[in-house]
Amino acid sequence: MLKIKGAGGTSGGIGSFFLGLLMVIGGGYLLLNHVMVSSGSWYIWGHSAFGMTLIPLLFGIGILFFNGRSIVGWILTLGGGAMILFGIISRLDIYFRPTSLFNTLLMLTMLVGGLGLVARALREH
Repeated sequence: MLKIKGAGGTSGGIGSFFLGLLMVIGGGYLLLNHVMVSSGSWYIWGHSAFGMTLIPLLFGIGILFFNGRSIVGWILTLGGGAMILFGIISRLDIYFRPTSLFNTLLMLTMLVGGLGLVARALREH
């Protein structure tokens, strides 16, 4: 006879697991919704680095249009793209948008309380 198990194959509560999961999703969404991300330009030796990282990418694309199997073209294209992506990510400024204490406590309580419920549901009862 097939016996239905709880969350994670344990005898824990499926209801607690899904309630905790909803709390984690809701709290995480509210928390991340209050985080602001901005960016600025990056410089090397007083000059904009974006143009310098764009040059290998453009040369690589040009070489690939001439010969799609060129190893040098692929290296320049992927390397230039990786440099641009690294430059963008390294210049990100992340800060928490001002909000009330109640909203902050609500977000964090939902997130941490939900994690606690999920962990409890995965434990044997």
